[in-house]
Amino acid sequence: MSEPTYSTDRIRNVAVVGHSDTGKTTLVSALLFDSHTVNRFAKVDDGHTITDFDEDEIERKITINTALAHFEHREVKVNLIDTPGYSIFTTEATQGLRVSDTALLMVSAVGGIEVQTEKMWKKAAEYELPVLFAINLMDRDRASFERTLEALQKKMGREVTPVQLPIGEESSFTGVVDLITGTAWTWSGDESAEVQQGEVPGDMADAVAAAREALMEMVAEQDEELMEAYLEAGELDDETFRKGLAAAIRNRALFPVFAMAAGKNMGVQPLMDALVDLVPAPDWRPVAAKTPEGEDLELPVNADEPAAAYVFKTFSDPYAGRITLLRLFTGSLKSDTTVYNPVRDANERLGGLAVMQGKELHQVAELAPGDIGAVPKLKETRTGDTLCDPSRKVIIPAVPIPEPAISFALEPRSKGDEDKLSAALVRIKDEDPTITVGRDPQTKEMLISGAGQLHVEVVVGRLKRRYKVDVILHPPKVPYRETITASAEVTTRHKKQTGGAGQFAECKIRMEPLPRGSGYEFVDKIFGGAISQGYRPAVDKGIQEAAEKGVLAGYPLADFRVTLLDGKEHAVDSSEMAFKIAGRKAFKECAARCKPTLLEPIMKVDVFTPEEFMGDVMGDLNSRRGRVQGMDSEDGTTIIHALVPLAEMLTYSPTLRSITGGRADYHMEFSHYDEVPKQLQEKIIAASQKGEDEEED
Repeated sequence: MSEPTYSTDRIRNVAVVGHSDTGKTTLVSALLFDSHTVNRFAKVDDGHTITDFDEDEIERKITINTALAHFEHREVKVNLIDTPGYSIFTTEATQGLRVSDTALLMVSAVGGIEVQTEKMWKKAAEYELPVLFAINLMDRDRASFERTLEALQKKMGREVTPVQLPIGEESSFTGVVDLITGTAWTWSGDESAEVQQGEVPGDMADAVAAAREALMEMVAEQDEELMEAYLEAGELDDETFRKGLAAAIRNRALFPVFAMAAGKNMGVQPLMDALVDLVPAPDWRPVAAKTPEGEDLELPVNADEPAAAYVFKTFSDPYAGRITLLRLFTGSLKSDTTVYNPVRDANERLGGLAVMQGKELHQVAELAPGDIGAVPKLKETRTGDTLCDPSRKVIIPAVPIPEPAISFALEPRSKGDEDKLSAALVRIKDEDPTITVGRDPQTKEMLISGAGQLHVEVVVGRLKRRYKVDVILHPPKVPYRETITASAEVTTRHKKQTGGAGQFAECKIRMEPLPRGSGYEFVDKIFGGAISQGYRPAVDKGIQEAAEKGVLAGYPLADFRVTLLDGKEHAVDSSEMAFKIAGRKAFKECAARCKPTLLEPIMKVDVFTPEEFMGDVMGDLNSRRGRVQGMDSEDGTTIIHALVPLAEMLTYSPTLRSITGGRADYHMEFSHYDEVPKQLQEKIIAASQKGEDEEED
């Protein structure tokens, strides 16, 4: 039996975002239970929640993947997008925001504003989304609604306004007072969802009256007609108040704050009403899009428009295969239709349409504009792509994929699993575009890169569980290089006589250093026929082959010029091979005389940290041989710009997380190569020679 199709005005799309351990998944479970969508209030610790169904999520008791669920309340379908709270999974959470119409930002009444609180607040602002704040964990020790609200208003502005006041807190938290209706909601605390509505407690009457008046003033300020009505009557009637509040929220002029203890199912039912009454339907604004040629468009949200959908996630199901999650921004979609993917320039045939309830696919005959659904077994489409009607080719801008923050070398534990590993990594990259996989051309290592160590460890666990490939992780090798700092000339002869034809070649070369980043240059300055024209490229080839192994520690030698000055050949015994060998010998002898040195990659590092950690972060960068180039300040965040050797950055991610409590982030990209300090060169050379000796043994 297929699920019903809801019209656009009866759909709400809400991304549940926030820092880890603020109760996002628990709130989703409570909403599903209270709406009678499920008959059990599942907890994260039980391992049976609807939206945390991945084995890693169950084992680690954290959300790793964005997941979907939905419930119906007062004939309105509310799509819930449960997102991860760890900063290394920020892109997953951002994809959830990309397809929502409102952000429900969970904040701990104990911990207050945390790193992901700020990140999701800024991401919601980028997409111009309305934001509802839910101050959760009100039943915990040291919980404080007032302290948390004050911090939110200081950080995000006075527009962050309570629409509820809590009745008690910590172990005394028993309910909330709704400032819109002036009604008190109280619970027994036994998770049964049984709620009592009644009068405001007497000792809260003055506080409630003052807070309700402040809220009404905030609403009236948003519109001249509302302000006139408010000044004339001294208040707004209930219907005008509610409509004005919804408009202020939609326009980001007001950000309502709710109080709850979702783990005890307290404060959840009033939120259900708010998600219906205060959250805009998907047609609240047109859709920003582009033509394949880059021209900006605005698409009205209408069932009569050609369809346009954005793909925000793909994942593999052991039974259904690849599943594509999408938000239909405009038009309608039906089963067994053909759509166009302008990003891949490919047509896709939609089989059965479905909506997701956690990991379960529920078939639907049609998706209305604004709804969120799933399509199994698409061949070409990937995360971030657009699917549209072939009659109107448009592209909906995708969430940008950030550069990876950390890399590891990866090898299969069993040597026969190389092909199996490669195939599995391709499928994992399809699911998670923030993972990058490749082979370092210099070190020849297979590298896997992600947003953090936990991110990579999750992928390793998935490889083992889902694809039966056990792998070993190592810190990646630093791609050092060698260069020369002086000039020299040598004449080298290669002569070998065997029973048959012999080998003879002689060449004279000069080596000299070039500016950093110049690479390799070969100059032929032989006049006449000292070496035949056909043999000279062989000298060049021999030098390039030898340069790949360097002369100090086995690293490629770069930034030098070789000039071929003279040479000799034999009419019978000379050959290309002989001159290639002579070129290799000449390189090794000459490079050793040119005062060779080691170079290391220097990275341009930008660290984004709250101001209070600036001193500790800079001290740590200095200890890593970093050179701070400057600083910028933005909304209470300090951005430190530094140049740091790559060798010192391999362990930076966990250290930065430890120093700042997970509230800082960084971006790193290659800048240039620079000389390694002499005392460190000796250690690197010794380690390289030791590795060669072990390989020979």
